[in-house]
Amino acid sequence: MHSLSSHATRPLSSSFSHSTSYFRFISLSLPFLHSPKSNPKLFTISPKAPTFTIRSISAKPSSELRPKRPNSDSDSKLRALRDLFSKPGVGIDAYIIPSQDAHQSEFIAECYMRRTYLSGFTGSAGTAVVTKDKAALWTDGRYFLQAEKQLSSSWILMRAGNLGVPTAIEWLNDVLAPGGRVGIDPFLFSSDAAEELKQGIAKKNHELVFLYEKNLVDEIWKESRPEPPKKPIRVHELKYAGADVASKLSSLRSELVAAGSSAIVISMLDEVAWLLNLRGSDVPHSPVMYAYLIVEIDKAKLFVDTSKVGTEVLDHLENAGIELRPYDSILSEVESLAAKGAKVWLDASSVNAAIVHTYNTACEKYYESLESKRKSKTKAYDDSNGWSEGPTGMYRVSPVSLAKALKNDAELEGMRSCHLRDAAALAQFWVWIEEQINKNVKLTEVEAAEKLLEFRSRQPGFLDTSFDTISGSGANGAIIHYKPEPDSCSVVNEKKLFLLDSGAQYVDGTTDITRTVHFGEPSPRQKDCFTRVLQGHIALDQAVFPENTPGFVLDAFARSFLWKIGLDYRHGTGHGVGAALNVHEGPQSISFRFGNTTSLQSGMIVSNEPGYYEDHAFGIRIENLLVVKEVDTPNRFGGIGYLGFEKLTYVPIQAKLIDLSLLSGAEFDWLNDYHSQVWDKVSPLLDGPASQWLWNNTRPLVKQ
Repeated sequence: MHSLSSHATRPLSSSFSHSTSYFRFISLSLPFLHSPKSNPKLFTISPKAPTFTIRSISAKPSSELRPKRPNSDSDSKLRALRDLFSKPGVGIDAYIIPSQDAHQSEFIAECYMRRTYLSGFTGSAGTAVVTKDKAALWTDGRYFLQAEKQLSSSWILMRAGNLGVPTAIEWLNDVLAPGGRVGIDPFLFSSDAAEELKQGIAKKNHELVFLYEKNLVDEIWKESRPEPPKKPIRVHELKYAGADVASKLSSLRSELVAAGSSAIVISMLDEVAWLLNLRGSDVPHSPVMYAYLIVEIDKAKLFVDTSKVGTEVLDHLENAGIELRPYDSILSEVESLAAKGAKVWLDASSVNAAIVHTYNTACEKYYESLESKRKSKTKAYDDSNGWSEGPTGMYRVSPVSLAKALKNDAELEGMRSCHLRDAAALAQFWVWIEEQINKNVKLTEVEAAEKLLEFRSRQPGFLDTSFDTISGSGANGAIIHYKPEPDSCSVVNEKKLFLLDSGAQYVDGTTDITRTVHFGEPSPRQKDCFTRVLQGHIALDQAVFPENTPGFVLDAFARSFLWKIGLDYRHGTGHGVGAALNVHEGPQSISFRFGNTTSLQSGMIVSNEPGYYEDHAFGIRIENLLVVKEVDTPNRFGGIGYLGFEKLTYVPIQAKLIDLSLLSGAEFDWLNDYHSQVWDKVSPLLDGPASQWLWNNTRPLVKQ
């Protein structure tokens, strides 16, 4: 699974196409449940004079770029949505429907797919903008063809990243008359994204209007909207977590004290799950539950649907001193924090705009009250230090993100164990698929993915896939974000390369692996490209680097062999992976984008997945997961330590795709040593044909 960008959930910025195009299947939508009311609470942000210039661009309608299709059900939804623009308490000229949710989740539940419901476009990344007479949808290159098929002619398809295509902000400034009102659901935008939008539309003196309690898509979705997930939460056992909740909270509180903060709002679902040693089933592929967490110096409160909390979980939380609160009472609690003068740590890149603006508004009320008391000569005002002890927002990256990324011994042991069981399932799968090919059985990409799921589900501790399997045969392998569909997928056979990128969630860990194989005779071109991808994979695997090295420094290691013949790939080389959590995890990454300066540290897990994709022909990717570890070097220049990698993934790399003449002696030794480890570690879990297959595919290679 290729690397993601840390800014992939900010589709309104000018960098949208770059940031989102490196997820595999980003599902961004809404987990927060609103109670529709007749008079929604509004928060209007007044425009400020812009400090930069945005060029005006006129977008071509999608009807000029593709054959005009007949109107569909989405057009009646657009009419219903626009009818709400002029309702009392709304009064807007445009409404933005992102794919994001209130927690910036990559995968979401069906009931929160508002953009999909409105537009009919089912791609996992995109932003819809509807005005009184126009509707536009932005998505990236993964989904251009899909959007063309699914959008009616009433929609303008914006091919984000293409030359001359405006951003959503630019387009709004171009099509709205000056002084327009742009509405959003503030729960669906991070505070940073809302601020960026506010500043961007200020060029034409537009106002950004927060519709707190009325999501307009919900108003037209009504009874047909799927029910929110209600599956029970479970305790993540200490033998897998490695640290109890009390110790994690103690460490977090120490950081709060050191920063001069008295509370923190945690909204990222995997951060909540990790900190409380809980797991859920609310979101496909990710073992998390919809919840917020507020941690104070002397208490903590979990905001969650209490119907999901059974006796075991309740006891677990009570023992850790965690109080339960209704999920939708988060804003009132944030107001209470400000009212009592709490200095709140807020990660504006992930905490939604509704929470941040609610807190800021409550802070303003606090200080207005103090000013009133001061004028009344009351003792509430301390003349010695003014209001220095009042509520203040402290805007910093969540400390839980890094703590979660640094895996402890128990988490690493769980990851090692589940990867071996996962390797056994893959060995059984490869035996099966080779048998089908040899028997000339017609086998589709979807059938292959379903059979792999069957083998994985037989492994102890299996829970779910960790993302939608990429099962790409031939030209489909060149589509980096490909997802096969039953009615349109290709056939897997001996004539084409087959790229399989898949992963699983186990009770003790999370896997993500890609292998590319050929069931017949690969062409010299395919072997050349595959071997260079393998050389890059080996180079990164063997890298030794000083402490404090950010991931982007290592990215070229994986590309250099492709660069030598003028080739490259359009995604990052490595992403972080959670331990029995999200398959995409920050803050670390290995990517050509040098904006992420997070250093790689011992205990972090990253993927190693260089690739090459020849449009309309084939795709190649080789992916293992790695653990960053300390390395004993003969020297310690500068008095600092050095780091390297330990492999987690143990599945053979197909020898027939390798041009052995290109490999150096060290690369040849690496491959044979790796396959020796694969046999030693995985063979005890196999018998029969699978064991024989593993033996056949891990024998030492002899260089001619």
